[in-house]
Amino acid sequence: MEELIDAALAEDIGTGDLTTAAVVPRDARARARIDQKQEGVLAGLDVAQAVFRRVDPGVVWHGHSEEGEWRQGGLAAEVTGPARAILSAERVALNFLGRLSGIATLTARFVRAVEGTGVQILDTRKTTPALRALERQAVVAGGGRNHRAGLYDAMLVKENHARMAGDLGAAADQALAVAAGGAAEFEDQYAGTLEIDVTVECTTLEELDEALAAGAPQVLLDNMTPHEMRAAVARATGRASIEASGGVTLDNVREIAETGVDLISVGALTHSAPGARREPHARAALARSGALDLGQSGERTPSSREHPRAQAGGASARRGA
Repeated sequence: MEELIDAALAEDIGTGDLTTAAVVPRDARARARIDQKQEGVLAGLDVAQAVFRRVDPGVVWHGHSEEGEWRQGGLAAEVTGPARAILSAERVALNFLGRLSGIATLTARFVRAVEGTGVQILDTRKTTPALRALERQAVVAGGGRNHRAGLYDAMLVKENHARMAGDLGAAADQALAVAAGGAAEFEDQYAGTLEIDVTVECTTLEELDEALAAGAPQVLLDNMTPHEMRAAVARATGRASIEASGGVTLDNVREIAETGVDLISVGALTHSAPGARREPHARAALARSGALDLGQSGERTPSSREHPRAQAGGASARRGA
């Protein structure tokens, strides 16, 4: 995580925060607050904390919320310490927090939508490059379950694999043989590893029959209609675990779950989560006395008792800079 944070800070701060260095006294200290703007699940609190600490170890994090908890909003955390460090770190910290909280919140909505069916909601590999580990953690915070982490820890036989192998049955046979340790050419790569999970993607009921005949322990029903899913469940129950995927939304996930499948994978959890709307928004009002407010909204107007810099800082934040 440290390398990822360093890359994000380098992208934003670069050779230095010009505005903060120009207008904020070097010895100014501040207290900042991060408020959750909308209901949902917070995720990435540890990452946000690490961002502030990475900029300056003297910044202290005061948590007021729990990771993975559905909240109506309000105070999420406060940070205290050198004002320059807090101002320079806040955008990167909030970017991580907003993105990951958006994923956790969307996941929680899907989990709530299938409540009572026994179906588990899974993520996919459709993640932001370099952020997969963090985004997978956010899915778990929202009550979901992680699918394979990458191409290296499980097998998913898809349409293109089947074409290259000749047909789906042949591809399934080969994958299952390797997973069982029966292919000598892969012994070095897989020797001593844990059991390799194999899932076979099926787009038709005929392909499902091929996968089941090959002994696939898990099948993925890709873009099937609810009617086809119910027929697939009738054929596969007791023979394989059944996952549904493709075109899953909050509007239809309950209907899919009620077909009897065991798992539903949702690419939207990570590729379409509305992170910006879930972000705990920030505005900065810096007083020479050391009052820094990363507040709930841009509606608060600094009082006349505050230093003029507070008003300038607040206006800048409201412009989304």
